[in-house]
Amino acid sequence: MANAVEKIREFRAEAKFQRTSPQKAKLVLDLIKGLRVEQALNTVHFSTKRMAPIVEKVLRSAIQNATYVSQEQGLDVDVDNLYVRTAVANEGPRMKRIRPAPMGRAFRYQRRLAHIIVTVAEKKPLNGVSAAADSTPVAPAAKKSSKKAAKATATPARKAAAKKTATKKSAAKKAAK
Repeated sequence: MANAVEKIREFRAEAKFQRTSPQKAKLVLDLIKGLRVEQALNTVHFSTKRMAPIVEKVLRSAIQNATYVSQEQGLDVDVDNLYVRTAVANEGPRMKRIRPAPMGRAFRYQRRLAHIIVTVAEKKPLNGVSAAADSTPVAPAAKKSSKKAAKATATPARKAAAKKTATKKSAAKKAAK
């Protein structure tokens, strides 16, 4: 039973204290969540956001961590099967700054920092896919037939309502003449 359930290895990389707000970093990270590594690298590489090069660097670091750990521990990790499992931007410390204001006063503002964490994992092909594929078409076919039956009962009522409004309009036109 231990062989049937195989633990999925995760490899992560972090970039701490990046000079951007977590909200802006999340805009780029949301683009790559769940994508295959190759597709995620292309997406980030051609993004116009200022954080894209930093996210690309973290993603490449996570991929290198996967290859390094697999070589050190003797694991069989295929880089082509890696995908972005999580991509998170957490809030770091805030830098307090002062901006000059009129009449000798000062306004305080905060510069936000972000910690970017990217985790990649290997997608394993499921062995029970063929058994699941044989049983799945039966259930959707039953759902489709019930949907068709519901549409068949609903459409005549709509058409009848449309005809009534048309007869009322024609009757109104005849009465006006």
